Amino acid sequence: MVTTPVTRTIPWDWYTDPAVLRLEQERVFRRLWQYTGRADQVAEPGAFFTARAGDVPVVVVRGRDGELRGFVNVCRHRGSLVCEGEGRRETLQCPYHAWTYDLDGSLRAAPRSDREPGFDKGELGLRPVAVDTWGPFVFANPDADAAPLAETLGDLPDRLAEVIDVGALAFHHRSESSYEANWKVCAENYLECYHCAVAHPGFSAVVDVTPSAYSLSENGWYSTQVGPLRGDVPVGEVPRGQFHFLFPNVTINVLPGPRNLSIGPVLPAGPERADRFLDYFFAPDVDQAAIADLLAFDDQVGREDTALVERVQRGVRSGLVREGRLLAESERLVAHFDRLLVEQLGADA
Repeated sequence: MVTTPVTRTIPWDWYTDPAVLRLEQERVFRRLWQYTGRADQVAEPGAFFTARAGDVPVVVVRGRDGELRGFVNVCRHRGSLVCEGEGRRETLQCPYHAWTYDLDGSLRAAPRSDREPGFDKGELGLRPVAVDTWGPFVFANPDADAAPLAETLGDLPDRLAEVIDVGALAFHHRSESSYEANWKVCAENYLECYHCAVAHPGFSAVVDVTPSAYSLSENGWYSTQVGPLRGDVPVGEVPRGQFHFLFPNVTINVLPGPRNLSIGPVLPAGPERADRFLDYFFAPDVDQAAIADLLAFDDQVGREDTALVERVQRGVRSGLVREGRLLAESERLVAHFDRLLVEQLGADA
C-alpha cells in the first residue's frame, strides 16, 4: 500500500508572535519586491502615489527628467509621512514643518536651517528604495541595491502571457480588505485549492478543481495554480484560470471568462491582522454586465476565504497544538512558501 507523504507546517506560534513578525519585516519585506501600484498613476512628471512595502511607507514619483523613482516616505527631520494618497506635485513637502524635497529626493529647503551652523542639506535627502515595472505594474523593494525585478519574476510574465496580454488591459478599480488573521494564513490559504470543493462551491462549479485537472507548479520565487473552465469557452475568452503567487505576498489572478486580471499584495498589519488590496484590470472591449458578473463571483469567493482564514487564526492562536501536517502533493505550494520563508528568516528563526 502506497501512502501519501506529509510534511510539517511551520510552527503555529509564528502566526501570533510579534517577534516573528518583526523578523519577517526585517528579513523578508525590507529585502524583496512587492507590488505597489500602476504605471499609469505615475505617467507624467510630478505624478506620485504612496504605498507600503511591508511596514515601510514608500512614495513612487515620476521625476521632471522622466525617471521613475521611489523613496521611503518618511521626512528626514522628525519622521512624519511626507506624502499621502496620490496626485501631482512640483516638489514633495512634508506637512509637519515644510521640509521640501525635490522630485529626485534631494532636500531643497528646510525652514530656519540657515540658523543652524553646519546644516548640510546634501546629507538629508529622502532615502531611496528600488522601483521597477512589469507592463502596467509598479513594484518596489526597500532594498535600494536589490537585483532587478526581472530576476525575481523569472518566466512568470511568459506564463501569464499564455492566457492574457497584460499590456492590453485597462485598469477598472481597486478593492481593499482586512482580515483578522496573520498574513501567512492568508497567503497559505491562497496557495491551495484543496479546500475549494468544500469551501467554494460556486468556484468549483465553474473551475475544474479535481486533482487530475487542476495543476500546481513552483519555480523560484513564484508558484502557479492552473484550473480549466468547466464546459465550453466562448471564442476570445480566457479558457483557464491562472493564479500566481510571487513571494513574499503578491497574488496575480486571471479568472476564466472575459479577459481580466487582478493583482495585489497581502500586507501584515499586526501579528494577527492583515490588509490586502487588489487592482482589477479588464480588456477594453469587455462589456459592463460581464464585468459585474465576474466581480460578484470573485467577491463571493473572497467572503468565503475571509471566513476560512479567520477561523484558522482562532485555531492556531490556542497554543495547545504546536504545528499541523501538510499533504505533500495537494499542498505543495504551501510547503514551497514555507521553505522560502524559513530560508529568508535564517537559522535563528
